[in-house]
Amino acid sequence: PCRNTFPLITLILPTYLCKISAQFKIPSGYQILYALENHIGIFMDIFIYESTRRIGDQNVLRKVDALMDWSLVLPLLKSGLNRSGLGPQGYDEIVLFKCLLIGQWHGLSDPKLEESLRVRFDFMLFAGLDLHCTVPDETTHCRFRNALVKAGAYDGLLAEVCRQIEGHGLKMKEANAAIIDATLIESAARPRTHVEAPPEDRAENEAPDEPATVVFSADHDARWIKKGRKSMLGYKGFARCDEEGFVDKIHTTPANVGESPQFETMIEGSNAQRVLADKAYASKANRAALKGKHRDGILHKAVRGRPLRQSEKRFNKLISKHRFRIEQCFGTMKRLFGLHRARYFGVAKTHAQMVMAAISQNLLK
Repeated sequence: PCRNTFPLITLILPTYLCKISAQFKIPSGYQILYALENHIGIFMDIFIYESTRRIGDQNVLRKVDALMDWSLVLPLLKSGLNRSGLGPQGYDEIVLFKCLLIGQWHGLSDPKLEESLRVRFDFMLFAGLDLHCTVPDETTHCRFRNALVKAGAYDGLLAEVCRQIEGHGLKMKEANAAIIDATLIESAARPRTHVEAPPEDRAENEAPDEPATVVFSADHDARWIKKGRKSMLGYKGFARCDEEGFVDKIHTTPANVGESPQFETMIEGSNAQRVLADKAYASKANRAALKGKHRDGILHKAVRGRPLRQSEKRFNKLISKHRFRIEQCFGTMKRLFGLHRARYFGVAKTHAQMVMAAISQNLLK
């Protein structure tokens, strides 16, 4: 019986509602939708105005948004995604990149990031999301991040952020010194075995080739390293900063890779007058790489049978007064942006995490 009466109900009900609307002067559903469509811009202006008033001018995300020219970042993101332009269009690339920055800035996982974008006014305003639009879900953030990793777009993004900071006069284009150092990053995977003799930190070149390369773990790129009495499975992150503490270059390797051979990679593209580095980089090859390009700021290292001269000790003391900046950068990236432990598996994704931490640290300064 219900099946037979359903078509009749669907025909009578709209007519009946129209009569009631006319009698009591109630606007129809079409009129309500029309009014909403015409006034949605007014509603959104009120939302933006009230949210901006409550958040205030001193909000960090608002300051970052005003500092950056996102239109110059867009080509880097488009080349990384390589969209065809056919079919339904996805989320705007700038919106997705800003979401990744928010997640890195506040240490949010992808599910927590999706949840926060629905309720935090400052997150909505920074990302350019409205109340009536859909919020990118956790899988969208994950796929976007992986697409940028696959395209190798993160180094270009860091360079663009540094260039814009230089344009505002906050960072010197040709600094007096470039400071180089490395830090250890613990792997996101739990190791399933223990290596009896992992190489010592800063003595990797003296260790045998293979004992630390056999890793029974889900993270196949991570390697064992021993620092002090503690052994760790993970990666080694290299960074280069200026005297103000702005990081402009990132390089990531497995943890058992020596620091000294990575020196030439870290000085590529530097415009600094002098390069500062600790004793781990003290070698004839590295000092030769600086000749004709930069002044030598590598600390001198005593060897057996040859103690340091007084002049070398004074030189080391003078250089050490300026090297603290790179340690501050590592401390900020680990304490505020979670770089003490990798979030993902693999060298490429850990490198992307470190670059995003460097971008966040630069924007925070």
